[in-house]
Amino acid sequence: MERAFLPAAIESPNAEEKRQGDAVTGSAKVYELRIYHAAPGQLDKLVARFRDYTDKLFAKHGIKSVAYWTALDEPVKSSTFFYILEHPSREAATANWKAFQDDPEWKSVKAKSEENGKLVESVDSTYLTLTDFPRPPRI
Repeated sequence: MERAFLPAAIESPNAEEKRQGDAVTGSAKVYELRIYHAAPGQLDKLVARFRDYTDKLFAKHGIKSVAYWTALDEPVKSSTFFYILEHPSREAATANWKAFQDDPEWKSVKAKSEENGKLVESVDSTYLTLTDFPRPPRI
């Protein structure tokens, strides 16, 4: 399977970041891999919502987007949207997600985009921490 990557900087954790604690306890920078399983026929609308609204709202709430992807091959090409976020800590991720979900602008955007049916069937979310090897690729 071929892979396409968008340019974005991901920094390798330095010794100080590692000493600050691990991602499980929430005291170090964490990444969040999110996989959206779109409702049938809704992937293009979902991607457009992220491009036109969601990404800007993430930034407003301190959620840093690293990169967004769609698959090249079926069976996931027409129904799956992937992205990675960066958070200062697990605690910050929790607080920022709450602020985002409570934002009246987000509620309006979501409601308007789903007037003719929901865009997302389900979401998988996994928190990650960088290893100290090798130097991560610039994806």
